[in-house]
Amino acid sequence: MKSGIVPLGMALGIMASFAFGANMASATDGVEDFVMAADGSRDCTHLVASGNPDYPPYLWISKDGHTLEGAATQFIKRVGELSGVDIRVVHSGSWGRVQQHMRDGTIDLIAGAFLTVPRLDYMDYFYPAFQGTRTVIWTRDNLDLNYRQWSDLVGVEGLTVINNSFGQNFDTYARENLTIREVPSLEQGLKMLALNRGEYLIYEEFPGKAFAAREHIQNIRSYPIPVSTENLYLTMSHQSACNTGALRGRIAKAVFKLVSEGVMSELLEAGIRDWGETTN
Repeated sequence: MKSGIVPLGMALGIMASFAFGANMASATDGVEDFVMAADGSRDCTHLVASGNPDYPPYLWISKDGHTLEGAATQFIKRVGELSGVDIRVVHSGSWGRVQQHMRDGTIDLIAGAFLTVPRLDYMDYFYPAFQGTRTVIWTRDNLDLNYRQWSDLVGVEGLTVINNSFGQNFDTYARENLTIREVPSLEQGLKMLALNRGEYLIYEEFPGKAFAAREHIQNIRSYPIPVSTENLYLTMSHQSACNTGALRGRIAKAVFKLVSEGVMSELLEAGIRDWGETTN
């Protein structure tokens, strides 16, 4: 079976009442946030970052609608402090739109991305990864797919968030063997799953749990065997006017120091607490 990932298209019209549109309307275009020097060139002591806005406890949209907060925001700000730059983390739209901004160079950095071969065409990765993640299969609690391996998903209709990646190996397998419809946001995907508009959803474990709890979706569950385990990296756009070897070196040293000190543990704890306070 080789059906690939099928765009959801017009079939999503019935879901238009969901919050996706409101989030998009509040996003900034990124480029207008650049700080310029007196001669009209970029002031590279000030960088603009963004990321997936539907990604608690790592990232979510602030109440002001223009910035992102969460554990990844705090991590990248600490990277900036250590490397001598001020990094603002803006809400620049959906995850797909954020990646397009990186291709265009209208933002400088992404605060958390998986490593895939296509993404190497437009952004640099900083090593080591700052966090590991688990991607799992979600279904309604009255459906048992008996999921053990990727081939168990063949012939079953799935959902995922548009422009998401779950690692190069799985992405390739899914494109060649699985039927997966793309939806604009995790919130919409979870609601569609709960309403029996798909048999399973592929997404990371903790963000899925966080959104399900906030939306009081109780008739879904995740499977213990992960689809993939991937690492989150800080990345920089090839098109950024500030992407120089000297700056990349300073940022890489800062990332290495913070990862070595294990700071993400405390940042994740704070992110979980802040997410709950923000959404309750």
